[in-house]
Amino acid sequence: MSTDHSTDAKKASALVVAAIGIVYGDIGTSPLYAFRESLSGAHGIGTAPETVLGVLSMIFWAVTIVISLKYVLLVLMADNQGEGGDLALLALVLRQLPSRGRLRRVAIVLGLISAAMFYGDSVITPAISVLSAVEGLAVVSEAFTHAVLPLTLMILLGLFLAQRHGTGKVGRVFGPVMLVWFAVLALLGIGGIVRNPGVLEALDPLLAMRYAVEHPALTLGVMAAVFLSLTGGEALYADMGHFGRRPIRVAWFWIVMPALMLNYFGQGALVLLDPKAAENPFFLLAPTALQLPLVLIATCATVIASQAVISGAFSMTAQAVKLGFLPRMPIDYTSETHSGQIYVPFVNWALLIVVVALVVGFGSSANLAAAYGIAVATSMAITTLGVLLIARLRWDWPLWRVLLVFLPLMVVDWVFLVSNAAKIPYGGWFPLAFGGCLFLVFTTWKRGRSIVNHELEKTGIALAPFLKSLSIYPPTRVEGTAVFMSQEAGLVPHALLHNLKHNRVLHERVVFLTAVARNVPHVEPEDMAEVTDLEEGCWQVLVRLGFQDTYDVAAIFEVLARHHDLELSVNECSFFLSRQSVLARTGQGMWRWRQRLFGWMLRNSQPASDFFRIPPNRVIEIGTQVVI
Repeated sequence: MSTDHSTDAKKASALVVAAIGIVYGDIGTSPLYAFRESLSGAHGIGTAPETVLGVLSMIFWAVTIVISLKYVLLVLMADNQGEGGDLALLALVLRQLPSRGRLRRVAIVLGLISAAMFYGDSVITPAISVLSAVEGLAVVSEAFTHAVLPLTLMILLGLFLAQRHGTGKVGRVFGPVMLVWFAVLALLGIGGIVRNPGVLEALDPLLAMRYAVEHPALTLGVMAAVFLSLTGGEALYADMGHFGRRPIRVAWFWIVMPALMLNYFGQGALVLLDPKAAENPFFLLAPTALQLPLVLIATCATVIASQAVISGAFSMTAQAVKLGFLPRMPIDYTSETHSGQIYVPFVNWALLIVVVALVVGFGSSANLAAAYGIAVATSMAITTLGVLLIARLRWDWPLWRVLLVFLPLMVVDWVFLVSNAAKIPYGGWFPLAFGGCLFLVFTTWKRGRSIVNHELEKTGIALAPFLKSLSIYPPTRVEGTAVFMSQEAGLVPHALLHNLKHNRVLHERVVFLTAVARNVPHVEPEDMAEVTDLEEGCWQVLVRLGFQDTYDVAAIFEVLARHHDLELSVNECSFFLSRQSVLARTGQGMWRWRQRLFGWMLRNSQPASDFFRIPPNRVIEIGTQVVI
């Protein structure tokens, strides 16, 4: 018993350390710039003692309310079979709503906006985090000032180049490095607090409230800078599936939050003693001899924070593809044991191009801070609405409890959203424009696929009666197994019609395979497939997969053999696929430019044979034109 208990304790500790490395990289690097921007940035409000204490009080209570109460204690409860994140929450919400209706459409739109904003965060986080860390070199010596930008670009280039090798090996050191980082944050903060203990007065929430009442306009402006201390909070929810609630909560309350708060208060203590230190209070907290090592470990921490966001973008893309919001694209699985470790080449290089453009275009972390926040604030506000629906519809909370819990959280969300909106002319427009483009891509692909499927249904032929009609003039049967893959179960695949028309043959065994995504992360193998015997050696197979499941035809065949006694071999089947192309027609549900965008995405989408990992020498692909 003691051995089992010791083993369980070690596993729990390992999960906590791993969570520190992956989950808290983003919010863990916010002390590099959040407090500085609150005092001396574009929206900073000065270094008067009451101002410093007021800002510290705002940061402490914002972190307590938004991260500790909202995300760590409440939002983590809204799991989709243990998974979290924008699309997982959207899928969970949709399961609680009617299959049709305005509320469902609104939920889809808001969920896609939140997901699009996540990508906006994915490009700004690496840029501002790494740049703010390397800028510490200018604190060590002004001679390094001109090296900051080139060195930042080199680090980011190396980070994105390393993605194709996978994060498994590097990920093992993430936790220990971030553990050291949080220890450094705490020690630096304690050193500052010891020199000026009076800074602890900022723990009093009345200080923040008093400052807000006396300076409402200044407070609204500075809240956008205070919000920088919360960025990365959404990662708590997105990464829940990797670690579970408990390790994330333990890591937050026992390690991460104490270290962050000690460091913020240490910075505040330093600025109270020396207002000039507000130019870069984080690095000036360290003794001169330790500033260069601090720059090195800060750079490591920001690379880890960036890695977590990039990996999140890969996971989000894979989910969006399987849920039907993005076209199929190449996805490389970099681990043989962990399906969540993936690499999406197109997303990787697109992110790199945008991140480099941001670093070069904005030039400093202070300028980037103006662009940072609005996307995350939007995503956080939508998450609150999503969890509100879950509390009401899934948890059966009474209305009074829903209002009591969520109204204050929504007020806080909107305060941060409005304050960040003031930064739109100064750079906040960028993540909104970037996210808007992605939202357009999501909705265009979803709408286009819906129109194509509708057109195919209108012109489609019911499968069962068609097969019975073949008995009148039966085609020649040839040896082997043919697998016809189609998107609509119950309809005759176009590939079958073309095969009969041109070859006038039918295989001895014919399988009509349709794979659809469900609004759940995983589907148990025994519930995955529905097999219907259509007689005469024909079977209809409907496979339902979760948005975290791997779409691998060999794995699907294994499920069919184990649970449905349908023995199929990938290397002995001939796979017939339809490659669709669209002909645009005005007035058919989408504007002409969106029809062209959809057509371009369809032409450049990954072939179904690659997506389902079908051996190329077993595929026969037949083109089909659809007018939309």
